[in-house]
Amino acid sequence: MSVQHLPFTVRLVRTEDELAKAVSVRHAAYARHLPVFAEQLKQPELSDFNSDAVVLLAESRLDGSPLGTMRIQTNRNDALPLEQSVRLPEWLHRRRLAEAVRLGIKDGVAGHLVKTVLFKAFYLYCVQSQVDWMVIAGRPPIDRQYKRLLFSDVFPELGCVPLKHAGNLPHRVMSLKVADVEPLWRASQHPLYDFFFHTRHPDIEIEQAEGSVTQAMQPLSARRSGVEVHLAAQ
Repeated sequence: MSVQHLPFTVRLVRTEDELAKAVSVRHAAYARHLPVFAEQLKQPELSDFNSDAVVLLAESRLDGSPLGTMRIQTNRNDALPLEQSVRLPEWLHRRRLAEAVRLGIKDGVAGHLVKTVLFKAFYLYCVQSQVDWMVIAGRPPIDRQYKRLLFSDVFPELGCVPLKHAGNLPHRVMSLKVADVEPLWRASQHPLYDFFFHTRHPDIEIEQAEGSVTQAMQPLSARRSGVEVHLAAQ
């Protein structure tokens, strides 16, 4: 296995400053395409403090600036965010699931690499946390990038469905079985196969996965009540 060092790191958010960086790049990314919905993302969300969630942050090694973010939410204790809007099919019931939400990438030439590394971090987190299925929702045309990762439609007969946690915008709900990623990508000669499975990236630091989600977010827990007050006042 080869080793590749990146010009940025991807870590679990642990402090208020790191969360603020994640929120800033999240808001800016959504504001480019969904400015009205982005107004709701200027502050941390309650889900950022959920014990079933972690927030990933990609930071530049050069100056520490935020380059990308993603929140991963599992159904260990509660339903996934998208389950506010749709009932998942029977074959996903009683399975450990993880949903990737609030993907945001800083506009620029490094955006594609940052996004790819965040998805590798998502996959590695799911492997470490013994997640059965990765679930994601994408609005057109963003859903095409998930199709290229070999995610499949959860509701092929429905097409896109409005999602409450995504401003009621229509999204395509897709899934990929974690145990199938390696053999599926190998068989299809996926262009990212070596990047995911034959390359080690020391700059992806998500070693504290299962059993320590709350620990990773512990420094932020005191802010939850403040966020609740802020949202109630809106």
